[in-house]
Amino acid sequence: MKRLLIIGIGAGDPDHLTLQAAKAIAAADVFFIVDKGEVKHDLIQLRLDLIAGHGRAPYRIAEARDPERDRDAAAYTAAVDDWRSRRALACEALIRDELAEGETGAFLVWGDPGVYDSTLSIVEEILGRGQVAFDYQVIPGISSVAALTAAHRTSLTQVGRPVHLTTGRRLAEHGPTADDVVVMLDAHCSFAGLDDYSIHWGAYLGTPDEILVSGPVSEVGERIRELRAQARARKGWIMDTYLLRRNQP
Repeated sequence: MKRLLIIGIGAGDPDHLTLQAAKAIAAADVFFIVDKGEVKHDLIQLRLDLIAGHGRAPYRIAEARDPERDRDAAAYTAAVDDWRSRRALACEALIRDELAEGETGAFLVWGDPGVYDSTLSIVEEILGRGQVAFDYQVIPGISSVAALTAAHRTSLTQVGRPVHLTTGRRLAEHGPTADDVVVMLDAHCSFAGLDDYSIHWGAYLGTPDEILVSGPVSEVGERIRELRAQARARKGWIMDTYLLRRNQP
């Protein structure tokens, strides 16, 4: 039976790697990398550095090109589903062609595989098609949410208050639905105008490029917008996360 490891590697700092994840990397025969192109090469480089530091030779690296995604489609959910299915086909080919029976393959997942990541659903889609048989294990990692709250020295939860994890798109459509809201990858700064909230914002968390801003939305919102635009123009991409917290009377 082929074996697959889905390994969370943390939000960007190599020291985020857990002992369990380091042992899992050492157990892999093949590492699968889905390449997002030259613009995001530093995301690939971190994976390669972790493999070089913790992998046990001889190991192999097998790569596939990430399918293009239509980010301007009117039907957002359908566009994401289409992209995931095409990515699943690419990953299925890697597992089928590059992993022998009895070997262990690994996907190194940014952050935690169970928080705002498509790898687990892709693996289940591959298994559901029944063309490739394998068993798999999930190794948790430090998520961007954990890295964010640690960097800002604040707790994710407060007594008697729920936390809502959502996206910038949903926040823009429905507004905040809790006193404490974690927002992932908000390309349009949908926090604008939420002046009864404070914000803890972070980009490139755990990396040398990390940027942190916190304060009332009314005071720091425009600064975050400017910093985000500058950083994206400089690097060609940005990954950011923030916590909105309703101000107490």
